[in-house]
Amino acid sequence: MQTPSEFVREQVTTVREKVDRVAGSVAETVAEAPSVAAVSSQVGDFIREQRSAARVSLRELARTAGVSNPYLSQVERGLRKPSAEILASIARGLKISAETLYEQAGILDRRSGNAETVAAIRSDSALSERHKAVLLELYETYVRESQLAVPPITSQSTASPTPTTRSTKESA
Repeated sequence: MQTPSEFVREQVTTVREKVDRVAGSVAETVAEAPSVAAVSSQVGDFIREQRSAARVSLRELARTAGVSNPYLSQVERGLRKPSAEILASIARGLKISAETLYEQAGILDRRSGNAETVAAIRSDSALSERHKAVLLELYETYVRESQLAVPPITSQSTASPTPTTRSTKESA
């Protein structure tokens, strides 16, 4: 006779397998679109690079992320497009920020700043993923604040100033 915890564990495993199968068939259908396949491949390549840099095996990352080994392998090869929840689990397993993976997957878009500066920060091998995330956040904050502090130059601002009119009290 099974204990309640064994029964629950068995049910969870069964549900995970079913979800993986359904997600796989949906991902294959969606992956037929070229743009999705390119994004999937990009995030898969990034995950593989991060895993290699961290010297973590595919099997070990799959275990710590709570996904199946075959599924993670398919993500790395660009055959599956992982959900935001799966990406967050993989990020925890790699000890990097989930935002980094979201950006690679095209879920999160960095809108502020110069793309070359952002690329330089991301590619600096001397920085940890946490340091990169902090630097990117500081950089974006600086860019946003500097854009707010400097009014844009328009044709009106370059024209000669208009004379101010006096109030009725001053003219009386």
